[in-house]
Amino acid sequence: MKSTLKIIRGIVGVLFIFSGLVKANDPLGLAYKMQEFFEVWAQSGFLPGLMHGLNDYALIFSILMITFEIVAGVAVLVGWRMRLFSWLLLILIIFFTFLTGYAYLSGKFRSCGCFGDCIPLSPKASFIKDIVLTVLILVIFAYRNKIKPAFSSFISIGVIIISTVATLWLQMHILKHLPIADCLPFKKGKSIPQGMKIPAGAIPDSTVITFVYTREGQQVEFTADNFPDDFDEDLYKFERRYDKLIRKGNAEPPIKDFRLVTLSGTDTTEALLQNGGFTGLLFIKDKLDSAAWFSELKALYEKLGEKSIPMYAISNNIEAVVPHFSNMPDAGMLKCDVVPIKTAARANPTFYLLHNGTILNKWSYADLKQAIKAVEQLP
Repeated sequence: MKSTLKIIRGIVGVLFIFSGLVKANDPLGLAYKMQEFFEVWAQSGFLPGLMHGLNDYALIFSILMITFEIVAGVAVLVGWRMRLFSWLLLILIIFFTFLTGYAYLSGKFRSCGCFGDCIPLSPKASFIKDIVLTVLILVIFAYRNKIKPAFSSFISIGVIIISTVATLWLQMHILKHLPIADCLPFKKGKSIPQGMKIPAGAIPDSTVITFVYTREGQQVEFTADNFPDDFDEDLYKFERRYDKLIRKGNAEPPIKDFRLVTLSGTDTTEALLQNGGFTGLLFIKDKLDSAAWFSELKALYEKLGEKSIPMYAISNNIEAVVPHFSNMPDAGMLKCDVVPIKTAARANPTFYLLHNGTILNKWSYADLKQAIKAVEQLP
């Protein structure tokens, strides 16, 4: 049993560390997934006030959850304070299993975000994974008093502290400089116009027309293939019809709702993306706060002008952004839905350099000096 317990600890510890590191690569992505859960619960009527309020703290929850996941994995591997961490692991896996189970059984999520965007798992696969992990953690919990530390307390505490600090530093660095591994649709080398198309071989949603009638004060639903035998227009009063989802397909483009609109309301998406030359795009979510890097943005704007490359500011709240560009009169101002901006700008703001609609490179606000150097090297 001792050898089996070591193997189980190894599996659980490595999986938790791996899962945490994958999510640490994009903590903002996990925060958005949390907000998605909060929104679904709010719409279902479960404490809507609290759920909407939690949206503001999603990033903090994300950072803490990722950090704890990695640290818990390290603690399991070194066997440190297993009486405490076995309880914490059990609580955590029960929580994860509840989330993945809800995602799977509700059918409202395509992915639970367990391994981030780099390793997308279906809700069903995630649920099964967590059930297996729950069984393994229950074994660890049952034998927690027999697990001996692999190192002295001094070394174990040092490993835990280093793991905590390193995980927090990694997440802070990524939030400032963009994910290390880019697994999103707006990836370097990707064509935005191609990403807006439905992939070949995609399976569309399967739906059936459903009718809603009222019979003796009660609502009843049926499809065109199973009308009730006693159907009569005097007995059944028509209410509405809708398309009922039978099977969820995958006929969605990787990049959705990417529509660029001018301040006057003109859709300029196709014209901008089909531009035969270079284009600079600055994605801004919600608002833009002037800071030390703003002078670098001005220098980038001027360098783009020297190369006759247009620059556009794209925001879901463009009216609040416009005043910041008073000294950049030739910069275009475009509106866009917040969903694609959240995907495109993991740092706020994020600058893209495009050529014929293809992403040559992208930089966060903290790396605009690198963007300037890249523009300087353009022909």
